[in-house]
Amino acid sequence: MLDRDQLTRLYGRRAGRYDLTANLYYLIGFRERHYRRLAVRALALAPGDTVVEIGCGTGLNFPLLRAAVGEEGRIVGVDLTEAMLARARRRVVRNGWRNVELVRADAADYAFPDGVRGVLSTFALTLVPEHERVIARAARALVPGGRMVVLDLKAPEAWPRWAVRLGVWLTAPFGVTPDIADRRPWEAMARHLPGATRTDLYGGCAYVAVGRAPPTPVSASPPGPS
Repeated sequence: MLDRDQLTRLYGRRAGRYDLTANLYYLIGFRERHYRRLAVRALALAPGDTVVEIGCGTGLNFPLLRAAVGEEGRIVGVDLTEAMLARARRRVVRNGWRNVELVRADAADYAFPDGVRGVLSTFALTLVPEHERVIARAARALVPGGRMVVLDLKAPEAWPRWAVRLGVWLTAPFGVTPDIADRRPWEAMARHLPGATRTDLYGGCAYVAVGRAPPTPVSASPPGPS
């Protein structure tokens, strides 16, 4: 398992070529851009909404999120690595996006803003050792009916261990280790966002998990009989 400093150094080194290397997985049939579109669509965002992306990296999802929330919406990209944020910042400036805010923060300590309609994480949350803390904070931040969507990698249950080890080796450049592959953030989502669902992708090597905040705030239970 990589700690925070190791992850920061790893993605600091990979920032310059992250977009290119991510696309190389198309060579083995991994449809990354399609999966990202599925994840953003699952957020069910509308123009004017506020969405927070945890582990935004170089901003690959920003065009999709912008199309969903429009110019009147708000996008907050959070990442631990300054080098990745620098690439994201250049993307924002190049496109003239005025409603994208970038925040350097550890996801486990990030304080979500008010009025969040969607929280997104793609290929990032599994790397966070305290991923349940992130999910709990996100669940509390969502407005009634808001959604949290996680797109990430996982160990496929039906595959033999040698195939899982091969998958870990293929994704090792992105910080994936055997223990990380066995993490289950979707189970934490189900604890904090009851009714959360998971859809497997790419033969079970990846998934999209969707959690929804209750449509109305949960009121305090009336006092029981004395």
